[in-house]
Amino acid sequence: MINENYLRLSESYLFTEISRKVKDYKEKHPDADVISLGIGDVTQPLAPAVIEAMHKAVDEMQAAASFRGYGPERGYDFLREAIVENGFRRRGIDIEADEVFVSDGAKSDTGNFQELLSAKCVVAVTDPVYPVYVDSNLMAGRTVVKLTCSAENNFVPELPIGHVDVIYLCYPNNPTGTTLTKEQLKAWVDYAIREEALIFYDAAYEAYIQSEDVPHSIYEIPGARQCAVEFHSYSKTAGFTGIRCGYTVVPKTLKMPLNVLWNRRQCTKFNGASYLSQRAAEAIYSPEGKVQIKKTIAYYMENAHLMRETLTDMGFKVYGGIDAPYLWLVTPKPHILTPSPIGKGETSGMTSWEFFDWMLQTAHVVCTPGVGFGDQGEGFVRLTAFGTHENTEKALHRIANRL
Repeated sequence: MINENYLRLSESYLFTEISRKVKDYKEKHPDADVISLGIGDVTQPLAPAVIEAMHKAVDEMQAAASFRGYGPERGYDFLREAIVENGFRRRGIDIEADEVFVSDGAKSDTGNFQELLSAKCVVAVTDPVYPVYVDSNLMAGRTVVKLTCSAENNFVPELPIGHVDVIYLCYPNNPTGTTLTKEQLKAWVDYAIREEALIFYDAAYEAYIQSEDVPHSIYEIPGARQCAVEFHSYSKTAGFTGIRCGYTVVPKTLKMPLNVLWNRRQCTKFNGASYLSQRAAEAIYSPEGKVQIKKTIAYYMENAHLMRETLTDMGFKVYGGIDAPYLWLVTPKPHILTPSPIGKGETSGMTSWEFFDWMLQTAHVVCTPGVGFGDQGEGFVRLTAFGTHENTEKALHRIANRL
C-alpha cells in the first residue's frame, strides 16, 4: 500500500513542468536563444573568499591529521558561532549557537520540519505560496488553509479567522517579491502567542532587503522567540545553489521542545552538511567575504531595478523588485501583444500559462506562471533578477519589441 496522501498532490512539480516545456521547445527550435527569467537559479560565480576557503578545506582532506569524516549533525561550531555573531547579535538579537542547525538548504528544512508536528495540525499558508510548504504538509495528511494575498490587500495576508496551529510566512516573499513591515509582522507574532500557534518564517531572501522598516529576522519582533522557527539559505545570498548549505534557528524558548526534537530528527535522518560547504559558508562572514557578497547582491538588485523600471515603462503592472530579487508581473491583455493570441478578447488578461507560452514562443524568454504558486497567482507571472546583466537587458529588449 502506498501513502495515499501523495495522491493529493498535483501530477508534477511546478519547476519540473517548466523545464519540460522549455526542453520540448528547444528540441523543436534548436536555433532559438532562450533566456530564462523564470527559475531562480543564480548566474554569478562564487565569491573569491568562498573559493579560497573551499580550496583550503579540500587541501585539509589530503592529510590524515586534518582529514574530516562525519561532522556534527547540528553543524560545526565555527559556522554556527559565525552565524550567531553576524546574523543575530549584531542586530541585537539574542540567539545561542545551540539554537542553530546547519543543513543543506532551506528547501529541505522547510519541507522536513513539519515531521515534528501532529497530522492533526491545521496549517495556514499564503496564496500565492512557495509550493514546498503546501506539498510537504499534504504528504503528511494535514489540512491546509490558504490566506489570500492579492493586489487588493497589497499582498499582505490577513490574520486567520479562528484558530490555526501552524503559519508559514516567507518575507521577502517568494514569489511576489513583497515584504512586511515590522508592525505588520508584529501582528502575526501577537496572533501566534494568543492562539498558541507556531510560525515557520522563511527568511531566505533577507540579504536583499533595502528598506529600513523591513525586518531581516522575525526575532526582531518581541515575543517571536516563543512562537517562531526561522529558516535561512545561502543559495541566493552567496550563490550556493550548487554548493548546498543553509541553517534553521530553533529557539529553546519555544513552548514545545522543538529544539530537542529537531536535533533528534536530524541525528536520525541527516548526516550533516559537508565540511567543504560549511567552510565555504563561514567565509562569507569574513571581512572580505562580506564585501564580495554585498557586491554580488547589488549586481542582482541592479537587474531587479532595471526590470521593474523598464517593464513599468512598457505598461506592465509590476510588484516586488525593491527588497527582493523577484518581480510579480500582471499578465497583459492579449491585444497589446504582437502577434496577438488568436481568439482572445481585449477586456481581460491572459492566463499565467498563456503568457508563459507567448513569452517562450515569441520572445524566447522563460518566466514562471503565477498559478503554479496557488489560485491567487492566476493572472501573474514571476520573473527573477538572477540572470546576467547582458541577458536581462536582451530579454527586456525582446519583450519590448513584441508589444
